[in-house]
Amino acid sequence: MATFLYEAMNQTGQEVKDQIEASSAEDALEKIRNSGLFPTRIREKGGKKKSGAAAKRKAKGISIGKVKQKQVVQFTRQLATLQDAGLPILRSLNILAEQSKQGILKSALLSVAEDVEGGATLSEAMSKHPKAFNRLYVNMVAAGETGGVLDTILLRLAEFMEKAQRLKAKIKGAMIYPTVVIMFAVGIVSMIMIVVVPKFEEIFVDFDTTLPALTEMLISISKWFIHGTPPGWAVIVFGPVAFFIFLKLLNQSKGGRFAKDTVMLKIPIMGQIIQKSSVARFCRTLGTLVTAGVPILEAINITKETAGNEVFARALTKVHDSIREGETFADPLRASRVVDGIVVNMISVGEETGELDKMLIKVADNYDEEVETLVSSLLSVLEPIMVAILGVIVGFIVIALFLPLVKLIGSMTG
Repeated sequence: MATFLYEAMNQTGQEVKDQIEASSAEDALEKIRNSGLFPTRIREKGGKKKSGAAAKRKAKGISIGKVKQKQVVQFTRQLATLQDAGLPILRSLNILAEQSKQGILKSALLSVAEDVEGGATLSEAMSKHPKAFNRLYVNMVAAGETGGVLDTILLRLAEFMEKAQRLKAKIKGAMIYPTVVIMFAVGIVSMIMIVVVPKFEEIFVDFDTTLPALTEMLISISKWFIHGTPPGWAVIVFGPVAFFIFLKLLNQSKGGRFAKDTVMLKIPIMGQIIQKSSVARFCRTLGTLVTAGVPILEAINITKETAGNEVFARALTKVHDSIREGETFADPLRASRVVDGIVVNMISVGEETGELDKMLIKVADNYDEEVETLVSSLLSVLEPIMVAILGVIVGFIVIALFLPLVKLIGSMTG
């Protein structure tokens, strides 16, 4: 008999740390589950250190960066298929590690296989590689191990990640067109201000004539572009970089993230897209975790950490505290006013009927569709707005440059 140290969650979501006597890691897991606990980590007390060869193997795979979501999804689906076929988890990991290309994922899989071979659970081994497997992933795998339905959980996890990726890609793809148009427009206008307008200014000076107010304004803008303090070209080039750095600094603190996310949610149309995509994200994450059998308090904590929006994270903190005190999910969410009434009502119905996970998934599906509609609406609104703005800018430049020429031609004709 060996002694195993373990960490687990009880039925109320509280963390429990203890040790247990068992003949193997699998036997220890079975005993922990039978006692009504949800094991999250287990290891043998005073376990053997890895051999030099194993250490070298692990060190050889060290890489810098992060695993692409697409790679993780592909690995998850393949692992689910192998588990469904009845292959042992260790053999499945070795097969997938061998066929993976050199990189962070291959290194992580080799390390996970070594840990599993040493008696660790799959979720415990994966938790050591956050660059490849985040906390949501690890807890889903742990839930699958506990319930004996790892293949089903892996398939759900792959579907969850694919839907999240599709939504993210759709939003990014929708913003490419207006971003490219704006960049080209800014570049062309900057070239006109720096190269073309000064040439016209020289012509106007040679004729020694009084310039219209519009022309004077255009020349002043051109001078600011070239000789301003700071120059206009520098503001245009380095302004977005400075703004990006400012946002990064804001993200370093919870207060900064909360302020940034609050402002973003109030932007017309874009704020609605952010709000609805955040609702879809947290509902799908929470619904998937609850379906997998993760305790509700632990599921809310994981969802809060992966929400991607501090406003929603704070609302989920209040929900967590409410449930821990024996209250409902819906009431604190309603009080936070970060979601629409229909969402609160559907969650409330889900609580009453015992189908909270299904209601959360339905909300996520509905809001994914609404986000797609809003993105299409944003594009249809942006296009005429950009055309109108560019028309005004070009019209201003043309009129400002040609007004003095018309005046000069008129005086020469007279």
